[in-house]
Amino acid sequence: MSLFTAQHAITDTEEDRALKAKHAAMWASGDYPAVADEVVGELGGVLVEALGVCAGERVLDVAAGTGTAAIPAARLGADVVATDLTPRLLSVGEQTAAAAGVALRWLTADAEALPFPDAEFDVVLSTIGVMFAPHHQQAADELVRVCRPGGRVGVLSWTPDGFIGQLFTVMKPFAPPAPAGASPAPLWGLADHVATLFGDRVDDLTASQQVLAVDRFASGREFRDFMKANYGPTISVYRFIAQDPEKVAALDAEIAALGDRFLHDGVMPWEYLLVTARRA
Repeated sequence: MSLFTAQHAITDTEEDRALKAKHAAMWASGDYPAVADEVVGELGGVLVEALGVCAGERVLDVAAGTGTAAIPAARLGADVVATDLTPRLLSVGEQTAAAAGVALRWLTADAEALPFPDAEFDVVLSTIGVMFAPHHQQAADELVRVCRPGGRVGVLSWTPDGFIGQLFTVMKPFAPPAPAGASPAPLWGLADHVATLFGDRVDDLTASQQVLAVDRFASGREFRDFMKANYGPTISVYRFIAQDPEKVAALDAEIAALGDRFLHDGVMPWEYLLVTARRA
């Protein structure tokens, strides 16, 4: 069932609404479904397995993108809702699910203002998604709020020192200034940060660093060109410096060099943090 019309005000101010519209447009640029299909798609199943999703459970996938966690959860027989700020990604996910004969609901919604009552779901999860919501505490509050007491919350995020975290470090000097009040996405890859965000509202919090072994790229240059063409955050940075050929050349060189530093025997290790907890 498709529910692409937003049913909840994204934010309360014009400034925040503009910021969220910009985020949605960024993730709609390029071809993020290609990134999911060719590189990171398996991570959704990793989180679903870690949370022990079962048939009949009510599951919410926040910042679901194309449903790399939502679809595996639905395959297990869970009653799943997949939400994202970007309708285009949900549309791709809906088509993928339909082709696979998997039923779930798709809803345009903001991770910082989820349109659900308190304690609505048995499991609330997000795979390399909610980490990009600009206001970390607000997003964490929503994850916990819509999870029932005794239910499970899980997030999977890139670490600051891992490959994608370092990609953001490389891009930062070339990017526009971050909006006031926004926090860097890779902070979600620090266990202490996530524990502080959830606070005493959760029990049994476990956090482990793991690695996605990426063998998609033969060189740093190939990685760079793939991300320039497909990955919204990278596309956004290049658009910002498009009128400065020297900066473009410098960023080209730095991203390619980063890829080459991490590439060993045809494999790039992309480190992430997997966090699971139980709602107190």
